[in-house]
Order: sequence, then C-alpha cells, then structure tokens
Amino acid sequence: MEKLKNIIFRIFALFGSSALAAVAGGAIIGVELWKSAALAGVMACAQVVEKLLRFSVDGSLTKEEIEAAFSGAGAPKKDNVA
Repeated sequence: MEKLKNIIFRIFALFGSSALAAVAGGAIIGVELWKSAALAGVMACAQVVEKLLRFSVDGSLTKEEIEAAFSGAGAPKKDNVA
C-alpha cells in the first residue's frame, strides 16, 4: 500500500510540474492555458504509467523500477543470481 501511495503522489507531482512548464509555451503560441497544461500533464503521466506497466510484467514493482520510471532511465538491471 505504501508503494501505491508513493506512486500516486509522484504522478500528481509530475503532472503539476509538467503542466507548469507548458503554460508559458502555450501562452506564447496562443493556446488556452488549461489546454496546454492538461496536455503536458497527461502526456508526462502517460509515459511514466507506461514504464511502470512494462516493469510490472513479473507481477511486482521494485523500488529501483519505480525510481527508473520516474527518472526517465531505462529498465534497472536485474540480478541473475542462481
């Protein structure tokens, strides 16, 4: 449950930070502020959710996989210790 809460809060933060960055760009080209903010936020969140879904094919998410999804890094290396 703690992982889920962490992921949800981080997705909200990601949405907010992406939306704020797009507001200025939208204002310059004449797009309504709420539309540019919503588009940027949804796109950023969709990318992270896609990475989380890819990492969870084994049925669980590790802390490293969650960090990799939010940091933009590739998949973390799994230890192949037998």
